[in-house]
Amino acid sequence: MKILALSGSLRECSYNTAALKALGELSPDDVIVEIGEIKALPLFNPDLDEAQIPALQRLKAQLAQASGLIIASPEYAHGISGPMKNALDWLVSGVEFPYKPIMLINTSPRASHGLAALREVLTTMSGVIIDSAFVSIPLLSSELDKEGILENPELSGMLKAGLEAFCCQIKRSGESAL
Repeated sequence: MKILALSGSLRECSYNTAALKALGELSPDDVIVEIGEIKALPLFNPDLDEAQIPALQRLKAQLAQASGLIIASPEYAHGISGPMKNALDWLVSGVEFPYKPIMLINTSPRASHGLAALREVLTTMSGVIIDSAFVSIPLLSSELDKEGILENPELSGMLKAGLEAFCCQIKRSGESAL
């Protein structure tokens, strides 16, 4: 099973990206967590819908091949991070996104407004948020990187449990579609 993971942060030492990298290390052998890239996307402009934008083509291809999508994104000014919203705007009219199972990771449990806004946008785009896979881990100001998360049994356990619930739901959905 291949799963696409997107971080809504462009920071070099992003907690969101670190959580996704740790999740990739924690995934079982039959699950590949591929971290996608959104920083090369231009600002959304519907006039460019027909343009050949390599970063967008790559992102859409990754999403089309993925069984599910994992998003870890910070909250900025009570909203979705600009890079994540921009990526979602580029994906909103594509055929790759609708009905895709989605796992959300929140690395700052006190950041509830951005998470609520993200849920609203993803639902509007016909994404299927798997609530049983939701993970909220307190990384803000922790100074933890991928290795620090992996070495912390509580945090790594929460990520692993969320991924297991996500993969189980994807498998169940696939079996019921047969």
